[in-house]
Amino acid sequence: MGLRVVLAADQAGVGYKDAIAERLRQHPRVDEVIDVGVGDVSDASAYPHLAVAGAELIAEGRADRGIFVCGTGMGVAIAANKVSGIRASTAHDSYSVERLVMSNDAQVLCLGQRVIGLDLALRLASEFLDHEFDPDSPSAEKVAVICEYERDH
Repeated sequence: MGLRVVLAADQAGVGYKDAIAERLRQHPRVDEVIDVGVGDVSDASAYPHLAVAGAELIAEGRADRGIFVCGTGMGVAIAANKVSGIRASTAHDSYSVERLVMSNDAQVLCLGQRVIGLDLALRLASEFLDHEFDPDSPSAEKVAVICEYERDH
């Protein structure tokens, strides 16, 4: 079974969200693209609502990964991380995207439409889906510490 990927974006990220959605529909590892973002730039819905809605789908097991876009990527990352069990971060280069998954078992990549070009955003979105976390890696113990803290607090 392929990945179910949720996309979220506010009016500052809707252009990239839509382009990423189109690209992911052709990605061999993607079975479903779920769009919880705004439909166009006239929709002024606040990014925290959209990022939380996307992150909740992942936390509930209704989506596997998420790619969230706002002007910088930082706001949607902060909002998504408020959802229990979610690990989200902004990343604007291939190495950081790789480490996001391989070292941190993150489910959400956050991008800034005002920070990077569209070609790079499309490449990073694809790369994000190509990485898999190794539960036997040395990083697994560190991720477990994060999860344990979250459960206890």
